[in-house]
Amino acid sequence: MAISYPLALPTASGIASVSLRTVNAVAISESPFTFKQQVVAHSGQRWEAEVTMPPMKRADAEEWISFLVSLRGVKGTFLLGDPSASSARGSASATPGSPVVNGADQTGDSLTIDGCPTSATGYLKTGDYIQLGGGSSATLHKVLSDVNTNSLGQATIDIWPDVRNAPSDNATIVVGDAKGLFRLSSNRTDWSIDQASIYGITFAAIEAIV
Repeated sequence: MAISYPLALPTASGIASVSLRTVNAVAISESPFTFKQQVVAHSGQRWEAEVTMPPMKRADAEEWISFLVSLRGVKGTFLLGDPSASSARGSASATPGSPVVNGADQTGDSLTIDGCPTSATGYLKTGDYIQLGGGSSATLHKVLSDVNTNSLGQATIDIWPDVRNAPSDNATIVVGDAKGLFRLSSNRTDWSIDQASIYGITFAAIEAIV
C-alpha cells in the first residue's frame, strides 16, 4: 500500500524532548563608520524543531525508525505540535465553542475569528497555539497576546507566523492539540544502538511550506 503524507507521529514510547525554534527572514546592514543600521523584514517565517526520543528497546524503536525512513528524507511530511501544549492555557481548553475564521482574505500577523463563547476573558492566553487547515494544509501558529471575546463571540488573535494563504470565511480553527506540517531537515536518517540493545533516536525538522 502506498504511503500517504502527512504521517502522524508514532505513539510508541512518547517523546523525551522537543526544541522548537522560530526563524524570521530579516536582513540587516550596518555602517562600519556610524553603526547605523537598516533593517528589512522579508515575508519568510518558519518553525524549526529538534526531537529527541527517550532510550527504548527495539520494539518501540522500530516504529519510530520506520516512520522516519518512510519520510524518504525531505520528501515526505508529518504533523507536529508542542507536546506540552496540547491543551490551551485559556478557557478554550474547557469551553472552546466552535471557532471559525470571521471573514475571507485575511493574511498577516493577526486573525479575526468568531464562533467562540461570548464575553470570555482569557479565551486564549499568551503562548497558546492555534491550527489553521488540516492534513497537508495544516499550519501551526503561536498566540502572542491574551485573547478576549466580545459579546458576539468574536475576537482578534495576534499570531506568529503570519497567515500566508488566506483561509476561507468560516474555516475551522483548531484550539486544542494544534499541529503544523513539517518535513525532515536532512535526507539522512540516523539512530544508535548500544551494548544493551537500547536505541537512541534524534531528528531535526523544518516547517513544510507549500
